[in-house]
Amino acid sequence: MARRKSALDMVDPERSDAPARRNRVNLFELAYQRIEELLVNCQLKPGRFLTVQELQSVTGYGRTPVHSAVNRFAADTLIIIRPRHGLQIAPIDLSRERLLLGLRRDMERFVIRLAAERASLSHRNQMQHIERALSERRTTTSIDAFNKLDRRIDALILDAGGEPFLAHTMRPLHTIYRRIGFIYHRLLPGHTDLTGTIDRHVAILHAVANRRAEDAVKASDELMSFMESMFVEMEAGLDPSLLDCSIEPLPGT
Repeated sequence: MARRKSALDMVDPERSDAPARRNRVNLFELAYQRIEELLVNCQLKPGRFLTVQELQSVTGYGRTPVHSAVNRFAADTLIIIRPRHGLQIAPIDLSRERLLLGLRRDMERFVIRLAAERASLSHRNQMQHIERALSERRTTTSIDAFNKLDRRIDALILDAGGEPFLAHTMRPLHTIYRRIGFIYHRLLPGHTDLTGTIDRHVAILHAVANRRAEDAVKASDELMSFMESMFVEMEAGLDPSLLDCSIEPLPGT
């Protein structure tokens, strides 16, 4: 005779709702990553107005994961929710993002030091693998390929640090400056060379993987200083309509 299901069998969350919850979380993370990619490479142009339905169409994900991702980006100040008017991709304010770079510099020092002190053998092996890949492709890597690796580097260093709070705090800053890097290297004339950016990331990976905390912090500071120099050139030479597509470009440009 077949065993009758007990009440515990029938309501056990590990057997019933857990897979569905995991699927929802996975879809949310995938939707978030896809929207982040579109923000970073400016396919979702700063200043653009759109609806949630349009965002669903662009990403290929349903309403629930897209809506959840939008709420996170709104909290991160990257998307503006305008009641009765839909969504707006937040325009880029270079002066604000240059100011926030000082915050990122201080926070990265803490994160990098923590990662150098706590990184496991697996973390260090992954860092060395990425370091080799970047070094080998130093002169051939595109900004799109680099940004994919950069996202992995950020996640790996945060994981090595072992403090989940930092991931939530650093996430929007990483997205903001990944987009700044894309604009600088792709949209600002004469700046397609990625070797300066790559060399500074390689230095961080090498120091963290070898548990040299002071060298890692110094390398992180050098990366932040390099990003500071990007702002100087962008403020002088970038078309304002690339930072806010609602600004009408000059005739003939």
